[in-house]
Amino acid sequence: MNFISALACRIYQKILYCGSPLLAWRTPQPIRIENGLEELAQVLAQHGVRRPLLAHGKTVGKLGLAQPLIAACERLGIEVVEYGDVTPDPSVETVEQARQLFCARNCDAIVALGGGSPIDCAKAVAARLARPRKSLARMRGVLKVRRRNVPIYAIPTTSGSGSEATLATVVSNPISNEKYPISDPVLIPDYVVWDASLTQTLPPDVTAQTGIDALTHAIEAYIGRSNTRHTRNMAVRAVKLIFRYLPIAYEHPDDLQARAAMQEASYCAGVAFTRAYVGYAHAVAHTLGGYYHMPHGLANAIALPYVLDWSLSKAYRSLAELAKYAGVCEVTDKRKVAARKMIQAVRALCRRMQLPEHASCIDPSEIPEMARRAAREANPLYPVPRLMTRKDLARLYRVIAGSEPNPWQQTIE
Repeated sequence: MNFISALACRIYQKILYCGSPLLAWRTPQPIRIENGLEELAQVLAQHGVRRPLLAHGKTVGKLGLAQPLIAACERLGIEVVEYGDVTPDPSVETVEQARQLFCARNCDAIVALGGGSPIDCAKAVAARLARPRKSLARMRGVLKVRRRNVPIYAIPTTSGSGSEATLATVVSNPISNEKYPISDPVLIPDYVVWDASLTQTLPPDVTAQTGIDALTHAIEAYIGRSNTRHTRNMAVRAVKLIFRYLPIAYEHPDDLQARAAMQEASYCAGVAFTRAYVGYAHAVAHTLGGYYHMPHGLANAIALPYVLDWSLSKAYRSLAELAKYAGVCEVTDKRKVAARKMIQAVRALCRRMQLPEHASCIDPSEIPEMARRAAREANPLYPVPRLMTRKDLARLYRVIAGSEPNPWQQTIE
């Protein structure tokens, strides 16, 4: 990237960083459920909620996970309006259907039950309710909503997206093969409800993918250039928990302690990146999801090690610090050695959970447009340690596809 373009990116990021304290930041209030979602009905009643929109996907419906909450709400005189057609990577159409139902039934809150997709759908609905004359496309980017009028309760059934703690929602447009974020502090959920038992039924591959998704959030937030003491602490907490408990949750699905720890890790990583932002792994992952419908966690798991290889020359210190926090290096290791061990540990964790190293689905003819879209998303918004051009991103896609050797990976001396 030439000097002028790089300077423009850094100035934009610095302005956002300096203006960040002026925004209405808040952290979702965690509610730990010990005896099933019936407890949440009492919370809703105490908060004066009378007719919530319950958004979830078809899998949640088939498993009957929502029924205890609905039944408990009915006993307390709360009418639950159920929208059970949230699709993975919620589309503009999905969001509009949910919004129309919310308005038609005069709902007064949104409860999102599921992974990142229902929670993203809930936040996108909230954005449209706040700005009914603005399309989702017009709210793409940062600070385009700026108005809040409905409380959001997020109940994650996966441990990775961090959407329950963030200011961002990601919306897909199947017609243009695009996924784009809408980011505004008013979209941060009011409450996050933790019930570790909800994640016990996750297949091992989903546990792995969502766990690495959370790890990607934490690492990209930590090595970026817009950190605060709070975001660093939250990212470190997430990394520690993930390296300790993700393999346990993957290999022993019924371990509730590991499941609860991963819920906390996802939340901490979400709090970290919602203010410190993410990096190129996410920009790449969004295009892989938009073009090939690849699950977001899987796309991040494939992209992250290569992006860290690229970033290494500008991120030795931060990666070395994370390596020591995660316990994947010796305390006596020099900074460059520890940083390389951190990247090696990420790769080893992915291999342990049988996650692929390449995205063979990538069509070479689509790489130029994917690189353009990834650059549009990341530059100048993401305060990454090392900037990439479209040309750099195109090469990154080829490396990720396995059609070109990785020129950035360094061995441990």
